[in-house]
Amino acid sequence: MSRFLVITPNADFERRVRQATDGMHGEVQSIAADYLPPSPDDVLRVLSGELLEVLILGPGLALDDAFRLASLFDLQYPEISVVLAADDHAEAALPAMRAGIRDLLPPDSGVDTIRILLERASLAAAGRRRGLGATVEGERPGGRIIAVMSPKGGVGKTTISTNLAVGLGQLAGMGVVVADLDLQFGDVASGLLLEPQKTIADAVTGAAVQDSMVLKSYLSVHPAGIYALCAPHNPTQIEQISAEQVGHLLEQLANEFQYVVVDTAPGLGEHVLATLERATDVVWVCGMDIPSIKGLRTGLEVLDEIGLLPRHRHVVLNFADRRSGLSLADVEATIGCPVDVALPRSRALPFSTNKGIPLLQDGSKDAAAKGLRKLVDRFKPDWEARAHKQLHRRAVVQ
Repeated sequence: MSRFLVITPNADFERRVRQATDGMHGEVQSIAADYLPPSPDDVLRVLSGELLEVLILGPGLALDDAFRLASLFDLQYPEISVVLAADDHAEAALPAMRAGIRDLLPPDSGVDTIRILLERASLAAAGRRRGLGATVEGERPGGRIIAVMSPKGGVGKTTISTNLAVGLGQLAGMGVVVADLDLQFGDVASGLLLEPQKTIADAVTGAAVQDSMVLKSYLSVHPAGIYALCAPHNPTQIEQISAEQVGHLLEQLANEFQYVVVDTAPGLGEHVLATLERATDVVWVCGMDIPSIKGLRTGLEVLDEIGLLPRHRHVVLNFADRRSGLSLADVEATIGCPVDVALPRSRALPFSTNKGIPLLQDGSKDAAAKGLRKLVDRFKPDWEARAHKQLHRRAVVQ
C-alpha cells in the first residue's frame, strides 16, 4: 500500500496531488502550511494509519528548509521517498540531489505528470523497504540496453522503437526510457507527439554527466508511462557528441531504468558502434526487399568479424507480404539467421506513426500490433526460462 503526505499552503497543488493518486493504493494526507517542522519525527507524529512512503513538499515552502528536511529524512528514514515542487527546476536540481530528494517537478505540473512521478517514487520506496538499495535501481543492478537498428533507412525502425518502449512500459511502469540516437534526423519526438525542452545534446554535457537527478530532469515524460530522451533540435549538434559520451549516457540510463530502448541511426557509425558495445540486446529490422535484406546480412557479417554482436538477438521483418515475390525462407537464407517476428504490411502502423500515437498505446487489434506484442514478450524476465517450440519459427508472412 502506498501512503502519501503533501505539505503545502497551495490548495490547488494539493488538489492535483489528490487527483493524481486517485486509483493508486493508499490514502493521501496533507498539511496546509507555509513552513516545515524541524524534524522528520515531528512530521510523522501527525500521521495516522499506514506507513508513509512518499513525502511531497509542495510550492510555497522555503527551498532551504525543504532541502534541510529532505536531508534528515534521507539520513533517518531512507525508505521514504521525497518529491519536491520547485519553481527554479534547474537551479534546484543539484542541491535536491545532494539532499536525497527523489524527483523534482514544476509546481504547475498536470495531474498525469504528478501521477507518473509519484508512481516512480512509490516503487523506489518499496525497493528500499525490501532492503535492496536506496533507489529503484537497487532492485535490478543494471537495466537491459536494447539497440534497435538497421543498416538501411526507411524500414520502420523508429516506429518499432517507440512501440517497443510503450509495450515495455506496460510491463515496467516508469522503468523504461527510449533514447533517440539518430542524432541528425531522429523522429522519436514526433513519433511520440513530444516537444522536448532538453535533448541528448544537453544530457551529455554539464552536470547531467555526473548526477542522475539532473539527467532525469532532462527526460520527457510520455502519457504511456515511459520517458524519452530525444534527438538534438539542430542536426549540426551531432559534431559535439562523441561516441564516448554516448556510451557513458547509456550506462547512466541503464543504472536508472529497467529497459533502455535505443533508436539508432541507419548504418554502422561511431555512435551506433558505441551503443552496440554496451547493448545487452539488438533488434535487427529489415524490410521485405532485396537491398534491405542484403544490407542486414552485410551488417551482421561485419559486426561478427569485429566481435560486436550482442548475446541476445531479435530479428524483425517489417512490411511482410507474400506478394512481394520473396518468402520467409528466402529472407532467412539470405541473412543467415531465423526471423523472430514478422510484421505484416499494415495501414494502421504508418497512420499511428503520423498521429504520434504508437499502435500499442491505443490498444489496436491490427495484425501488426499482434506482432509488436510478440516482440515485447521476448523481453519479459521469464522469456528464456520458457519452453519454446521451434523458437525462431514463429514468424508467419501473411
